[in-house]
Amino acid sequence: MNKKAFWMAVITIIIWSSGFAGVRASLLGGYTAAHLVLLRFLIASGVFLLYALWPGVHMRIPRKKDIARIIFLGLMGISVYQIGLTFGVQTVSAGTASMIVGSAPVFTSIIAMIVLKERMDLLGWIGMGIGFIGIVLITIGSSGASFTISKGTIYILIATIGTSIFFVFQKPLLERYNPIDLTAYFTWAGTLPLLIFLPGLWENIQGASTVAHISALYVGIFPAAIAYATWAIALSAGNTTTLSSMLYLEPVLAIMIAWFWLSEWPSSLSLIGGAIAISSVFIVNFIGKKRYIKKHMGPGPL
Repeated sequence: MNKKAFWMAVITIIIWSSGFAGVRASLLGGYTAAHLVLLRFLIASGVFLLYALWPGVHMRIPRKKDIARIIFLGLMGISVYQIGLTFGVQTVSAGTASMIVGSAPVFTSIIAMIVLKERMDLLGWIGMGIGFIGIVLITIGSSGASFTISKGTIYILIATIGTSIFFVFQKPLLERYNPIDLTAYFTWAGTLPLLIFLPGLWENIQGASTVAHISALYVGIFPAAIAYATWAIALSAGNTTTLSSMLYLEPVLAIMIAWFWLSEWPSSLSLIGGAIAISSVFIVNFIGKKRYIKKHMGPGPL
């Protein structure tokens, strides 16, 4: 994998992983789920507005034929994902929800193969399957979750497909636009529908704790703004299917960060699942790469 794509993906996953603890801290401090979703993307939109106004930055105005796609992807990657997840967890346990979201790399790879004609060999599919098994073990070990078909499950499944579509269909646009500029347009487009949660926001802000405010500011600036930009940079330089496999690391890191931030220690089963998830990323990104080099370039140092 391209080094730039790899490291941008690593930065993204670390930040997104910290977002789980940050969101939880905000909710424990008094924010409602709906108001937190809106607030964090209002903050993210503000971050990109400052970027657009920064001296020396000249954002490229989208071409007319790309505007509809940009709006659509903003709706899929931010509005549909965030709203689906928010309403889904009202009736589905957090463990089950994270297991469904953990299937995103599979959906992303399938869509990428259909739309972008990307291909993954048998070893890659084995790695993806192992990663999904790891996700299942993590969620069962974390919350004793059981998968049941419900309205909430459907909401979260739609959210997961939405973010997978977002990952894949932005790839062609990244060939024409700066990744940060494009992420700004996605964020602004995706934040507008979230304004349905505006009533009562100010009252909620006034009633939340200082820790909740700091956490909300963090998840707005970093997971909701910076991480989306670094992910776009990674996608612009790398293969979508390979990068998506790295998302299996997210729940593993999220557990570790929650331990430090919230003193939440995972169960033994979750730790085993984490080790399995990590092994899947190793299979797809390192063993697969080694096999490719030996096949096409002959043996030699990586």
